[in-house]
Amino acid sequence: MKINNFNTNRINPYNNQMNKVDELKKAEKPVDKVEISSTAKAMQQISEVEQLRQKKVEELKVQVENGTYKLNPEDIAKSIADFYLKK
Repeated sequence: MKINNFNTNRINPYNNQMNKVDELKKAEKPVDKVEISSTAKAMQQISEVEQLRQKKVEELKVQVENGTYKLNPEDIAKSIADFYLKK
């Protein structure tokens, strides 16, 4: 019986795999960068109007939770009438 060295390169596939991993690690990977324009930065800032609105919402939330929020029916009726008269 004759035994030949058939497919001897598959004896230790782990070494081949590790060599490939080492090569990938050595290769430089491109670095991603993100730049935000000054306009976008300005849009992210909370404006003075937003701050005032947020403050008013917080005050109303506290009043509703405490049960001290009072509705003015005349103002509500006027707002409804104004809304429908605009159209």
